[in-house]
Amino acid sequence: MEALDALLNRVSVPRLVDPAPDAAQREVMFAAALRAPDHGQLRPFRFLTVEGAAREQMGELLAQALKLSGTEPNAQALEKARLGPLRAPLVVVVIAKLQDHFKVPKQEQRITAACAAHAILNAAFALGVGGVWRTGELAYSAHVAKGLGLTAGEEVVAFLYLGTPQNEPRPAPKLDTAEFVRGWGA
Repeated sequence: MEALDALLNRVSVPRLVDPAPDAAQREVMFAAALRAPDHGQLRPFRFLTVEGAAREQMGELLAQALKLSGTEPNAQALEKARLGPLRAPLVVVVIAKLQDHFKVPKQEQRITAACAAHAILNAAFALGVGGVWRTGELAYSAHVAKGLGLTAGEEVVAFLYLGTPQNEPRPAPKLDTAEFVRGWGA
């Protein structure tokens, strides 16, 4: 697929089934992530892959975090948290590795990690792999961070669900760029 075709037509694909992306596809997707804009070339990101039975462990971790959130979740909400990671054969956890730097604010580092996540999704789409970014409030839980092994200065930026599209991806909506672009200044 041509680069512009992927950029202009990528859509989220929420219904995902086996198989997960293979080793060659993953290599391309992670190589694309490494090309994210990166002021200072800090590479302020890393990735965890969650698949197989580890997805069930992740679901339990999310359910525990929900119980600890102080919201008194009902059984349906807990089950939804448990089953979330099972919606795809592969979940990639994108982690921002924030560090003090004299020239690169932490917010820019966070944005770089988000750009890496977006690059993974674009590469996946170009490869015919379905993907969707489904993070949600539990991704930012200290309990989840600890359970995933994050260290001080690290935070989850994205849970990317990847797999084979169950259905043909929907066409990308055609939006008018003029609705989003304005000149500024004299």
